[in-house]
Amino acid sequence: MGILELFLIAVGLSMDAFAVSICKGLAMRTMNWKNAWKAGLYFGGFQTLMPMIGYLLGSGFRDKITKIDHWIAFVLLVVIGLNMIKESREEDSDANDSFDVKTMLLLAVATSIDALAVGVSFAFLQVNIVAAVCFIGCITFAFGVAGVKIGNVFGTRYKSRAELAGGCILILMGVKILIEHLMG
Repeated sequence: MGILELFLIAVGLSMDAFAVSICKGLAMRTMNWKNAWKAGLYFGGFQTLMPMIGYLLGSGFRDKITKIDHWIAFVLLVVIGLNMIKESREEDSDANDSFDVKTMLLLAVATSIDALAVGVSFAFLQVNIVAAVCFIGCITFAFGVAGVKIGNVFGTRYKSRAELAGGCILILMGVKILIEHLMG
């Protein structure tokens, strides 16, 4: 596998994390670089870890993983999206609290489920797995940090509407993942 193919895989895998990072940034009143780095580390870390786990699991568990991965991502994204919508309706909610460990772990898992399946496929290809997962993690980290900043630029102007939109986007992402997997 060449560097171009690996780059395209990394960008593709990081798009869910990028979209979620934008949603997180939308909900912030002021830019908090600590939270942006936190988002980048969670998303980049899980995008590094999940393909490695998938690689180690290999083909023996591939059917079992791909049968439920879309349901896991769907449930996590819908629950978090509904919570964001609820927070958008609360007066004076502090969206920075949504960078807590529990929320970030759920989001990181939800956005990296596909990377697990990619890791399984890496087990059957001529791939330097350590270099590949590190590359994927770095790309996702950068997209995560940038997404928070981009979201914040727009979110400070449109706070409650942006948080509402962010919640709706997460729910739609969950529905999209579910439909794509159910349709084949």
